[in-house]
Amino acid sequence: MAEALHYLELTELAARLKAREISALDVTRAQLDRIDALDRELGSYVHVMAETAIDEAKAADAEIANGQYRGPLHGVPIALKDLFWTKGIPTATGTTLHRDFRPGEDATVARRLRDAGAVVLGKLQLTEGAYSDHHPLATPPRNPWNPDYWPGISSSGSAVATAVGLCFGSLGSDTGGSIRWPSAANGLTGLKPSWGRVSRHGTFELAATLDHIGPIGRSAVDAGVLLGVIAGHDPNDPTSLLNPVPDYLAAAAQDVRGLRIGVDAAWNSEDVDVATQHVLADAIDAFRALGAYTVNVRFPDVRQAITDWTPNCAVEAAVAHEATYPARKNEYGPILASLLEAGRALSGLDYQKILLRRLALRGQVTALFETIDLLLIPVHPFAPLTLTMIRTLGEQPDLIAKLQRYTCAFDMTGHPTITLPGGASADGLPIAFQLVAAHLDEATLVRAGATFQRVTSWHRRHPSPTSRRQH
Repeated sequence: MAEALHYLELTELAARLKAREISALDVTRAQLDRIDALDRELGSYVHVMAETAIDEAKAADAEIANGQYRGPLHGVPIALKDLFWTKGIPTATGTTLHRDFRPGEDATVARRLRDAGAVVLGKLQLTEGAYSDHHPLATPPRNPWNPDYWPGISSSGSAVATAVGLCFGSLGSDTGGSIRWPSAANGLTGLKPSWGRVSRHGTFELAATLDHIGPIGRSAVDAGVLLGVIAGHDPNDPTSLLNPVPDYLAAAAQDVRGLRIGVDAAWNSEDVDVATQHVLADAIDAFRALGAYTVNVRFPDVRQAITDWTPNCAVEAAVAHEATYPARKNEYGPILASLLEAGRALSGLDYQKILLRRLALRGQVTALFETIDLLLIPVHPFAPLTLTMIRTLGEQPDLIAKLQRYTCAFDMTGHPTITLPGGASADGLPIAFQLVAAHLDEATLVRAGATFQRVTSWHRRHPSPTSRRQH
């Protein structure tokens, strides 16, 4: 087994499995061995499902050998953020409160992955309740590029495992930036779909109208493959949309000639550091060279949306936790508990005002996509953050606002975005940028991301968990 097999893109591995050049069982065993060797230090997994993974790999091999190929996830080892129900397997959502909860069924996304023949390696660590900090008794995942740097929240386990070759792709969730921040911090491609594109049935809520479920992968093509399997209407989630799911692999094969990419030069540069601006400029140059053209736009002012995000999240989280908070308050960590207290204290009048402002912003952003196909923006306005800096967030509301500046607005409006690695800091840490598209136009995000990645190699850089140097 080649040494770098664990760093193959999902679609590259799929081709080898389909051709029976390698077996799903061999790949799965190698993944489990790698998890055993590396993850004690990295802390990305909270529960490894070795026994069921081996069984699923054997079944995949038998089906592929019999000509019953299910598609590009058949036999591919993936992993799930530990807020997606897995039948009979602990699903704790980053809490001590639910550590003994064993669901009686799979979440819809987990079932769809299994139906596609994927091998589920295990459950990945996350912040408490998928909010902004880990429970005091939990061990946070470590950034494999440099353990002194932030790995992102809350889907950090998903990103760390994918980045370091402990799975070939993963699922995360994004309520304020939690697919995009970890993807950026770990040099990965993360796709936050439109709200409602993916069923939330069997997924622990943080904030129902802000929660988005999506894939984290090593490429835009990989993200498209994963999204194509999990997307689509689900009768168990009446908020999931009825719209047909496009062929994202077909979209990935297209180019970007003629696409209109909106750029708000002022928004993209004001209080944005030089390294991040260089990444944006390089991405713009690459897309122009590929045949897209840029359109100067003025994005709506999102300052109020950033202010509104926390109380909006707080109210919805308080509803999600109503059965256990405040009744079991002593089992909660202080950060999540304070959010729930704030949500319970907000008046109905104030919440309704937030909802009306959200609707207005959604309309403004939707109108913008009448004139452009994509919007190109940062993920956050600064190069990767150290853990020392992150620990001061609670004392720096301005820094929190900067962190959320380019992320939470698109959870408020429900628009889809893709995060793409686009450069590196002076210390070699990944820097990413985002593309945003119209509602339900994830196909254009996959198309643009795949085209960009055909002419760049940032997504092919990998961390070394032993030497902390990329190779």
